[in-house]
Amino acid sequence: MNKIIATLIAGLFATVAYAQNTPATVKAENEASKDVAKAQQKELKADAKADKKADKAIAKANKTSDTAAAHVEVEKAKANEKVAKADPEDKAKAEAKGDKAVAKAEEKANKKAVKADAKAIKETVDATADKAIAANKTDAVKAKSAAEVKEAAAKH
Repeated sequence: MNKIIATLIAGLFATVAYAQNTPATVKAENEASKDVAKAQQKELKADAKADKKADKAIAKANKTSDTAAAHVEVEKAKANEKVAKADPEDKAKAEAKGDKAVAKAEEKANKKAVKADAKAIKETVDATADKAIAANKTDAVKAKSAAEVKEAAAKH
């Protein structure tokens, strides 16, 4: 919404400036256009960098969760193997020990997944903040440029 308002205001100033086309006004308009283009380019780069950072964190969180889940499956397989190898009278004890190992592995996996997800969320929030700051800088450049054009038009 802020971008739309800033664009409309810049358009209004540009329209007023075109009505008084003096060389100083034309020069100010050209400089304003260059400044706005540079600011928009910087904003696009900041957006891309922020998205890349967030995507990397999300991918890392997914990888961590998958690795932890695989570790749980390995623990389950080990527990089942031990139960299968156990003597009939020791099966219950082996099952209990295996269940304990699996529960511990699941707890550790869940803890890793939660931490990884929290980090990914933090990176996503930081990326959103970086994007907002970049957009704010672009809006400021647009407003400043529009004011400079208006000032140049008012001088002549």
